[in-house]
Amino acid sequence: MVRKAFKQALAEKPGVSFIDFPENIASADIEGKEPLRVQAAATPEPPAAKVKQAAEIISGAKHPIIMAGNGVIRARATEQLQAFAEKLQIPVATTFMAKGAIPFSHPLSLGTVGLQAHDYVDCGFDRADVIICVGYDMIEYHPYLWHPEKHAQILHIDQTPAEVDEHYILAAGVIGDVGEALRRIGELARPQQEPKLGTLRDFVLREHSEHAENPAFPIVPQRILWDLRQVLEPEDIVVCDVGAHKMWTARLYEAERPNTCIISNGFASMGIGVPGAIAAKLAHPDRTAVTVTGDAGFLMNCQEIETALRIETPIIVLIWTDAEYGLIHWHQLQHFGRPSHISFNNPDFVKFAESFGAKGYRVQAADELVPVLTQAIADDTVVIIDCPVDYSENMKLTEKLGKLVCPI
Repeated sequence: MVRKAFKQALAEKPGVSFIDFPENIASADIEGKEPLRVQAAATPEPPAAKVKQAAEIISGAKHPIIMAGNGVIRARATEQLQAFAEKLQIPVATTFMAKGAIPFSHPLSLGTVGLQAHDYVDCGFDRADVIICVGYDMIEYHPYLWHPEKHAQILHIDQTPAEVDEHYILAAGVIGDVGEALRRIGELARPQQEPKLGTLRDFVLREHSEHAENPAFPIVPQRILWDLRQVLEPEDIVVCDVGAHKMWTARLYEAERPNTCIISNGFASMGIGVPGAIAAKLAHPDRTAVTVTGDAGFLMNCQEIETALRIETPIIVLIWTDAEYGLIHWHQLQHFGRPSHISFNNPDFVKFAESFGAKGYRVQAADELVPVLTQAIADDTVVIIDCPVDYSENMKLTEKLGKLVCPI
């Protein structure tokens, strides 16, 4: 049973295992105390016929686009994905959980998809005649949101078969080793003359930098993420908690490497930020680990800063402070036009940090965030940063995207 639990936990799509047994069994003596031997199944090669079929579909496409999901990162196939996109000159969008599968700075990167609203990158999916889904799982971003008209041919490249859905009907499915599938299809397919959706990247870049010097205080979400990107190295890790800040982080944080921007999707559990940053720092002690969290998410697991201090694991906790459940506020405004019962009181986060023996800082102007973050990295201990955020930008974004006219 223990062996089965480990097998489940280490599956291609990792899952949590829980074993429950009575105390008398737990204390019982047993025979055969040696652990059962681990036998990892080899990932099968993609079928040649399916590889050829996929290559023919791509060769005939006029406006192909790639949707990269978390399966690309799990398969350690990000280098093959980038090589595939470069060889065939096809732009790439990633899901929240695949940020960094292709560097945001890469000229073929269109950024991230996953907002419920129709964003700039979604215009690429509207225009596409072939959508190449690599390592994609519909739990990340359901196809009815990015393929509502069912207008494009869909290719599914993954280690597991596609789920059945009326908006996700396959023209071809290539099942097997993801990296090898990309390599073989890339060898057979005819490259695009130029990325037909290339101009879309210009609009995405403009969105990212629009508020880079916005002096407003409380600070707008766009500037917080811009400044955070400026002080972190490409390999440093951001663990995002759940709340309104998650939507902004997913949309605007420019991840350059896989597994450097961890976002809780699917069940989307509030409170992941602090323990997630501790885990990231334990796994990669040579990198800076930051959690982007709301004040509500932080208060759900704030006691874990004692754990971080006790085990000498330096992390930075960047709290977007608004004394509300910001994401619920956003949804209430969208659906009812008014908020209800989402406010609460916060402690003094600086004094709270100091009471544990951590460092605490309060940002009091937009231009202070970069120096505070820089100092927090240099402190090399547990640091809590109280950063007031202006979430009036939430509804401005909703209104802006609601009026969006696709530029391509």
